[in-house]
Amino acid sequence: MRVGLDVGGTKTDAVAVDDSGTVVARVRLATGQGPQAVIATVLEAVRALRESLDAGAAPFTSIGIGIPGQVMPGTTRVTHAVNLGIDDLDLAAAISPVLSLPVYVENDVKAAALGAYALHGAASQSLSSMAYLNLGTGIAAGIVEDGVLARGRHGSAGEVGHISVDPAGPLCRCGQHGCIEALAGGGAIAQRWGTGAALPVKDVFDASDAGDPLAQSLRAGLAAGAAAAVRVLVLTVDVDTVVLGGGVTNLGDALLSDIRAQLDASAAASPFLRSLCLSERVALLPLGSPAAALGAALLGEARTPEGVLAHG
Repeated sequence: MRVGLDVGGTKTDAVAVDDSGTVVARVRLATGQGPQAVIATVLEAVRALRESLDAGAAPFTSIGIGIPGQVMPGTTRVTHAVNLGIDDLDLAAAISPVLSLPVYVENDVKAAALGAYALHGAASQSLSSMAYLNLGTGIAAGIVEDGVLARGRHGSAGEVGHISVDPAGPLCRCGQHGCIEALAGGGAIAQRWGTGAALPVKDVFDASDAGDPLAQSLRAGLAAGAAAAVRVLVLTVDVDTVVLGGGVTNLGDALLSDIRAQLDASAAASPFLRSLCLSERVALLPLGSPAAALGAALLGEARTPEGVLAHG
C-alpha cells in the first residue's frame, strides 16, 4: 500500500492507496512552516493514516510527496518552496531513515497531473494524453502522456503561467507584462481587486454579476488568460484533454463557461482553431478530489534510473 501527500502552504492532504489504485484512507491536517515543521507534518500524516486503517491492513511500501517549489528530476530535493519557508530540503534524506521506506518527491502540480490522469483515465478508455492546468494563486500545468509524467530537462515542463500573451497587459511578479498568471492567477486578481475579501475571485464573480465594471474586466481577463493557457497546451503538446484544477476552479460551471466562451470566440475567426474543438477538450477536476495526493502516491509505482515515472 502506497502513501501520497499533498503538502500545501496551509494544509496537507494525505491518502493511502491500495494496489488497485483505490484511495482507502484519507486524512488532512495543518502544514507546519519551515523545514523541520514540514518534516514533522509528513511524519504525523503517515502516522494518522496508519491509525485510520484496520489493524490487518497491508503495510505501507512507499511515500510520495507533492510539494510546492522546484524539484529537479530524479532527486528528492525541493528548493524555493517560499510558501513553506523552505530554501533547500532533501525530503528523502530526512524522512526515509525514520520510516524505513523509499520516499519520492515531485512538484505538487505535476503530482496533481498524475493523479488527475489516473482519475480521468479510469473514466475514459480513450484518454492517452492529458494536461492538468492548475488555476490557483499562481498558474502552472502538468503534462501526462501514456501514463508518463513529462518533466523536461530541468523539471520546468508545463510552467505556462509566465508566458506573456498581452504585452500591454498587467505587470506580472516575474517582471513581464500580460503573463497568463497576471491575468488568471488568483493572487494577481486579488491584488488588483483590492477589497481584502476572504474569497477574492468569488467576490469578483459576484460583483461582475451585479454589474461592477472593474469586476467584469478582471473576470474577462481570468477567462482570457485561462483560455490562452489551454491553447498553448493543446497547440504545443496536442493533449486529448485539459483538466482544470486549483482553488479558482471552486467557481465551477461559471468559470468553465467563461473559458469555453473565450475559446469559442477565438475559434470563430479561425477554421484551424475550430477544427481543434478546444472548448470540448476542457473539463473540471471534481471538487474535493485528492488528485495531488493520489498522484504523489503513484510516484512510487515504478521509476526509470533517470527518475521518470514508468508507465504502470
